[in-house]
Amino acid sequence: MMNTLNTEISTKIKAVFFDVDGTLISFKTNKIPESTQEAIKKLREKGIKVIVATGRSINSLDHIKHMTFDGFITFNGGYCVSADGKLMFKQTINSEDIQRLVDYSQDFPLSFSLMYEDKVEINDATPEVVGMYSHVNLPVPPIHDKENIDIENVLQANIFLGPDEEKSFMENVMPNSISSRWTPLFADVNPGGISKQNGVENFCKYFGIDVSATMSFGDGGNDISMLKFTKIGVAMGNANDNVKEIADFVTEEVDNHGIELALAHFGIL
Repeated sequence: MMNTLNTEISTKIKAVFFDVDGTLISFKTNKIPESTQEAIKKLREKGIKVIVATGRSINSLDHIKHMTFDGFITFNGGYCVSADGKLMFKQTINSEDIQRLVDYSQDFPLSFSLMYEDKVEINDATPEVVGMYSHVNLPVPPIHDKENIDIENVLQANIFLGPDEEKSFMENVMPNSISSRWTPLFADVNPGGISKQNGVENFCKYFGIDVSATMSFGDGGNDISMLKFTKIGVAMGNANDNVKEIADFVTEEVDNHGIELALAHFGIL
């Protein structure tokens, strides 16, 4: 849906949160469009905080590090760090859930990755796993040692199963965790109660900004909590339908200057 928000409110925006894949970065070019780079530069020149909000780890953002941001929400809110490296929040997944995931995969075919503060490991390198990492322009992680898995420090897991299987799997295998997805290929798994909304809350507190002065952009299911929580939630034109349904505004696709157009629509730039 496309709601027209009060212009006076929209021009008071003090912080804007951006998803990465499919929002800042094009899946077609694996790059940030020039119009988006210029828009972010203008936001920061106006004193507006610009914060990344992604399911990626802090160590898999090299392709956007040539730009200046004010902070990073990573692992879908499970790990929040300021631009100068100050860690403000960290939450790992329940270790019993990780152990059940590992045990389940030994009895049933299931590909998964485990993401830590400083590394990512996978349990196998199937064609769909290799294809997914290629899709987001990342190297395929190493396969973990099945006899020596660190179950205590996992910040996020990716489980390669379809949407129809997700609910039952989470209830039976990882009941203390939550799942979200931006692709039919896999779901992100994070600690229960953690989402990009929590990341927004952490940065609002850190910068002393009220949520009524925030805006966010996203395209996947893991962006929904953030888009609903911020004052203005913008879905990209390439977003999933369930994301568009909850957004305050639907802009053009990332490749069609969607971010620049939305910021102009609300009079922020």
